[in-house]
Parts: sequence; C-alpha cells; structure tokens
Amino acid sequence: MSIVLDPAAQDLLFREARTANTFTDEPVTDEQVQAIYDLVKYGPTAFNQSPLRITLVRSAEARERLVQHMAEGNQPKTATAPLVAILAADNEFHEELPELFPHFPQAKDVFFGERSAREGAATLNAALQAAYFIIGIRAAGLAAGPMTGLDFEGVRKEFLDDDHTPLMVVNIGTPGEDAWFPRSPRLAYDEVVTTV
Repeated sequence: MSIVLDPAAQDLLFREARTANTFTDEPVTDEQVQAIYDLVKYGPTAFNQSPLRITLVRSAEARERLVQHMAEGNQPKTATAPLVAILAADNEFHEELPELFPHFPQAKDVFFGERSAREGAATLNAALQAAYFIIGIRAAGLAAGPMTGLDFEGVRKEFLDDDHTPLMVVNIGTPGEDAWFPRSPRLAYDEVVTTV
C-alpha cells in the first residue's frame, strides 16, 4: 500500500523538513498562525481535551524576557526568529470538557477531578498537539525550530501561571541562510516495529 498524500506534500511535511536554525526577517502574521491552528486543531487528543496553549512572543520586551531563559546556544535563534511561540499544557483543561466532549460531560469529574491525573493527561496530549503544530507550520510553507533547551520554571514564572506547564519554545519563520544541519540518521522500520 502506498501513501495517498502527494509526494511533494510528503517531502514538505517530513522528508525534506528539518529544524530551522536561522530565519529571514520576513514576518509571520497572525493570519498565518490562525490558519495553522485552524488546521491542526483537528488532530486527535484523548477525550478531545485539547490542552495545548500557545503564547506568541512578538514584542521586543517580551522577546528579551524569553531569551534570558533559553539555553546559551538557543538564545541567538530565539532573539532573531520572526516569531516565537511558547507551547504549554493547560492543567485545568478539564473545565472545557463539557463543551469539548459533550456526549460525556461527566468526564470532567470522573476522570480528571484529581490534579495529578490532569497534569499527566495534559502533558501527553499537549505534546501531541505540539507535534501537530510543528507539522502545521511546515504545511504553511514556514519552518519551525522547536527547542527544549530552556529554563522551564523560569519561562513558566515569566509568561504563564501555576496552571500551565511549558513544553517547548518554537521559533517560526522563513528559513534563512544555512538554516539546516545535515539530516541525522533515523532508525529502520525493523528496529522500531515488532509484530506479536
């Protein structure tokens, strides 16, 4: 069986896509980000909980505050990317479940009444949504530079609150000069897949 998606789209989303390390100064608009979100919001999460929250860092003042929490090697990338997004998990996502999961509104209390259950579910499902978001950036013809080299607690205190857990920072834009490192190896199918 072959993949139905056009080979050029496969290349755009996966085979030719890489983490960008440099960007041009071409701006990324709110309309582009909304189009990305309006596509990727359909990616599945458990109970349709949709816990990903996105903070767009646009102002010079906010950028400066964020850069100080990035690992040293990531600071120049975040300082110069046209747009930076902080992706976080909302640990109070259950408040939205009666609307998002209307055929079983009791899920809010039955499964997610305890904070520890919410935190685990929020982290896993927001990470899924973060992956969808990165693919959506690529689908928009832009490049993503996702990074976890940062002071998570510092970012949380600076930009979020106790109900949100930062997952990563994503630099977004049109790739610049020497944007890509060489493609790193991947594991083969038979190294990953086991049939039982």
